[in-house]
Amino acid sequence: MIPRECKRLAEVDFPIAAVSRQAVREKLIRHGHPSTLHLWWARRPLAACRAILLALLLPDPCDSQCPEGFKAAARKMLLGILGRAGPNDEDLRESLLRFIGEFANWNNATSTAFLEVARGLIKAAYPEDTPLVVDPFAGGGSIPLEALRLGCDTFASDLNPVACLILKTLLEEIPRHSVGLSDEVLEAGAQIKKEAEKQLATLYPPDPDGAQPIAFIWARTVRCESPNCGAEIPLARSFWLSKKPDRRRALRYTIDRVKGKVPKVVFEIFSPKRDDEVPKGTVSRATAVCPCCQTPLLPNRVTAQLKEQRGGADVKFDAEGHRIGGTVMLAVVGLHPSEQARRYRLPNARDYAAVWAATSQLQETVAAHNEELSLIPDEPLPPQGTLGFRVQRYGMTTWGDLFSARQKLALLVLCGGVREHAGDSAVQLCLANVVDRTASRMSSLSTWRYQADQEKVEHTFTRQALPFVWDFAEAVATSSSTGSWEDGVGVIAQMIKERQAWTGGSAQVNQQDARHSLLPSDTASVWFTDPPYYDAVPYADLSDFFFVWLKRALPNNPLLRDLGDISNPLTPKAAEIVQDETKNVEGRPKDHEFFEDAMARAFAEGRRVTKEDGIGSVVFAHKTTEGWEALLSGLTRGGWTITGSWPIATEMRTRLRARESAALATSVHLICRPRLEHRIGDWGEILGELPNRVAHWMARLEREGVHGADLVFACIGPALEIFSRYSRVETPDGREIALPHFLERVWEVVGRAALEQVLGTAEAQARNGGLGALEEDSRLTAIFLWTLGAASRDNEASSSADSIEEADEQDDEDDEGTSKKVKGLTLIYDIVRRFAQPLGIHLDAWKGRIIDIDKGVVRLLPVTDRSMQLFGEAGADAIASAIENDPRKAAQLELFPAVETETPKIKGRGRKKTGSSAPTAYTGQITTLDRVHAAMLLQRQGRTNALRSLLAAEAQRGPDFRRLANALSALYPQASEEKRLLDAMLLAMPRR
Repeated sequence: MIPRECKRLAEVDFPIAAVSRQAVREKLIRHGHPSTLHLWWARRPLAACRAILLALLLPDPCDSQCPEGFKAAARKMLLGILGRAGPNDEDLRESLLRFIGEFANWNNATSTAFLEVARGLIKAAYPEDTPLVVDPFAGGGSIPLEALRLGCDTFASDLNPVACLILKTLLEEIPRHSVGLSDEVLEAGAQIKKEAEKQLATLYPPDPDGAQPIAFIWARTVRCESPNCGAEIPLARSFWLSKKPDRRRALRYTIDRVKGKVPKVVFEIFSPKRDDEVPKGTVSRATAVCPCCQTPLLPNRVTAQLKEQRGGADVKFDAEGHRIGGTVMLAVVGLHPSEQARRYRLPNARDYAAVWAATSQLQETVAAHNEELSLIPDEPLPPQGTLGFRVQRYGMTTWGDLFSARQKLALLVLCGGVREHAGDSAVQLCLANVVDRTASRMSSLSTWRYQADQEKVEHTFTRQALPFVWDFAEAVATSSSTGSWEDGVGVIAQMIKERQAWTGGSAQVNQQDARHSLLPSDTASVWFTDPPYYDAVPYADLSDFFFVWLKRALPNNPLLRDLGDISNPLTPKAAEIVQDETKNVEGRPKDHEFFEDAMARAFAEGRRVTKEDGIGSVVFAHKTTEGWEALLSGLTRGGWTITGSWPIATEMRTRLRARESAALATSVHLICRPRLEHRIGDWGEILGELPNRVAHWMARLEREGVHGADLVFACIGPALEIFSRYSRVETPDGREIALPHFLERVWEVVGRAALEQVLGTAEAQARNGGLGALEEDSRLTAIFLWTLGAASRDNEASSSADSIEEADEQDDEDDEGTSKKVKGLTLIYDIVRRFAQPLGIHLDAWKGRIIDIDKGVVRLLPVTDRSMQLFGEAGADAIASAIENDPRKAAQLELFPAVETETPKIKGRGRKKTGSSAPTAYTGQITTLDRVHAAMLLQRQGRTNALRSLLAAEAQRGPDFRRLANALSALYPQASEEKRLLDAMLLAMPRR
């Protein structure tokens, strides 16, 4: 075995860049990937889990305690993959790290050669016993699955029954069966489809020429409340149907006006040549605009009308089956057997007749049902205000309200097919997962993806939330297209084929609270987990979407229950470790203190089950400091010492949550060891060691391409290595230093190091009271842009790309009643505050002058918003003319307006932004940043002569202007206007 004193590879080095590339690439892989079994939120990429796990298990060859037998075996095994390693231990370490980086590649993950080497290396490190890997928050199963791939045994548990069913299927049932399981699933799935086609035959009628429908596009409706109108308003965020270059299709409309009747919107499908030919959507941020009279219907009235319709997912029919209101069908998407391209047509009477038949059939089926568990999911949605949920305000109060009548009927038929399937339990579990896959694309919250790359029904969870959508797409359960039963069966069967080749060790899955493990003490070689992210993802509430259908497909399944409350019809909420103050446990809100205490108990339990010579890893990717403090406090209180920290890019920069969210682009993997002794640390010594430790890691991480906020949080781990060595840290007078106080110092050290890096050595002098530091507004701007980091550059560069996510974000009802988003780069207020306070920056002093603060977000004002402040009502052109007539005015700073007695208004803002801060009046102190911005605005106006005079005056004044301009040029996003203006302005600077 590996001696406890021997460091593991994960504690000394790691191929961050190589693994990050593979982890991000994996997001694009679908066919055969285990994630296709069932959706789970914030699932860790297999590449990252595989690489970290291997680095946790293998000893560092450079450590004096590393067994010689392992080094000899490793050299021999790596020979066939990477060639001969060099003669030194450092060379062997480099080869092992290179192997880990290459093994992270999805293409190598199933390679027999790579698998044999990986398992052989672990066998050489653990010659006596197979290591046990434990994950108490196993979720979607990425970590235990990779443990099996490496030949380890694994114990995977979760409190959530949906997660446990996924784990049971993936880790236990599929590996127990031969290669024939995939064929059995296909056969059973085909039988269920055949029966469903019989029961649902009349509900999806084909076209007369044989074309089959694969999706229906719907819009909820409200009534215009203008006294002279009363028209029905279809709520559509967009009228595009397809943006494929060779098949652009969209809807446009005319108004049918008949005297004595309300006007009516009449649609037609056409092929637009230009984007501006397509009408704009009728709803944005919950305000609807009537197409007939252009009168807006305000959000409170839109909400009220939809509430009366319980969300408006269903068509209203009269007694004869004629549509009289409710949701309206916009288009039918079909496929003809002789054609590959999708067809788009307008709905007809037969389409509505099918919906009427489905509505009637559902009512009859429900009336005939007499069992305890209702047919239609009548379990309640979580309370309004629950994180990520917005549907309740529109009248949706039960999970069944999320589905239209035909969707509910189709899902009930499929559940019945799984329930009555008499085959093997593994087949039944796999098919239950197919039910959930189908449900995710058969709700009234699914949307139609109309972009250039794909035309398909998008699943309900395009993000880790359940927002309301105005128009939705209904997949056809009996078709063969995306969202159908057959599609889901085929995807899972393909995954099973791939999965069966990966099995190495054995797995045990248990449903349990992470604070109360069934394992005996000192059994785990590796305790590796991805715990809940404070308040970022409401796992239990979201999983109820699937849980209600699983109960109907697998009644009496022992996994589908709340262990702590058998009367609870939904997934466990009380014991779930999450910060959610809408819920109470034993009269106590689930607040910050609850989360921290619960995590400490879970980490202490992990410490108990881990061997003294074992090792742990905790993944975290939350961007609020409260979340980090709670996690780290729980970790140190739980008896762990942090010994390493590796940030791995796990998210594509263009994903929805990369913009103004609490999610990081990287996931920080904290490496930790069980703390064996009680030691008291000296606060002074820790503070003395902290700057060098942080500076070293900042340099290392930047070389690996880690920037901005990701770098900041990645530095917390190495800093915690110093602090967590001790069970208690004290000042000389015996006062204990709490973790939050230490983290404040970490933020200060990181902030000062960043400023010194981007603004130069003068900032270092200022730390000791020296001269030369730039003013406060320059430091705030620099630290803001540095924290924003490379993510903003990537997002800016890709902001023009079309995606369904961007369309959803622009029309998201979360922002109802607010004006259109204003320009400017943004960061979460909490992060800016954490930097500003220890650096002596007063955020309130700069509100309206260089920043805006609104709803927990800090916005850096675009330079164009400062024209009125800097030049007054005369404007840049007038000031430029004055400078050109008398160049001495540039040096005398006469271009700036006099001190204002009233708060000036920012130029170009036609409407007031609710809750935003107004610009503050000047105090008469003109800063270096002011002068840089003034020069940028002159550059923007094309006033070359005035700009040259100003730049010449600044060159005479000193180096600060050029130093700040160069720093900001390096910090602004590549595609930003500020970057362009700065670069052009710097070219005009006089040569030194």
